[in-house]
Amino acid sequence: MIRKILAAIFGLLALFGLLVGFITYRIFRLFKKPVSPEEREKIQRTFFKTLFLLLGYVAKSDGRISETEIALTESLMSKMGLTAEHRKEAILLFKTGAGADFNPDEALRQFREDCSRSRNLTQMLLVYLINLAIADGQLQQAEATVLRRIAEGLGISSFAFEQILGMIQAQNSFGGGQHRYTGGGNQAPGPDQLALAYKALGVSASASDAEVKKAWRKLMSEYHPDKLMGQGMPQDMIKEATERSQEVQAAYDLIKKSRGR
Repeated sequence: MIRKILAAIFGLLALFGLLVGFITYRIFRLFKKPVSPEEREKIQRTFFKTLFLLLGYVAKSDGRISETEIALTESLMSKMGLTAEHRKEAILLFKTGAGADFNPDEALRQFREDCSRSRNLTQMLLVYLINLAIADGQLQQAEATVLRRIAEGLGISSFAFEQILGMIQAQNSFGGGQHRYTGGGNQAPGPDQLALAYKALGVSASASDAEVKKAWRKLMSEYHPDKLMGQGMPQDMIKEATERSQEVQAAYDLIKKSRGR
């Protein structure tokens, strides 16, 4: 009799577990529903507007817009293949963001409202802005201050921002997907290059193979072009994500090589 009662109880618990799992799955699916064409257009519009406003804001944060920052912004517009009309709009937004009276709070609020469903889009926005800030080879204090303000406005913690900043700076050492260490194909990477590779993935040198692989997979997923487009990122801005994923792959390959994998 007791066995039957226990069996019934365990059966109910199992059923309850399945029910909770099903409800959790349905809730997850609800919040992960595909982006509608209308919503995608809205997200793309907001991303474009926010990006160029904040590029101008970051570029002017240290008092002057350098030739390097101008060249990088022009290169970005060329990569995007903007029409003459959109290029003119991007320049106007950049100049507005660089204005002395520009306040980024409203732009950040609008971005959160329209694009907050995707952490990946938020991270890609930071990638663009950080790349501009370090375009001249170093991050000025004024630039770091406004980047932290932007990160806070996007709902990113100070700790998370510092981690993202370090990862992006390290990933840039693997530009174009080709790690910049010298020597033949069988030569082991130097300690400096290897340290950058670990930093690019956001893990320590003591991380296990499984932890390194998990970090690599996470970053590759975040920078995956199809996933970003599915979340509403403009197609003409995908090139940066593709290049970033190549840099992550190069860092991972370097770590694997150093471990004899």
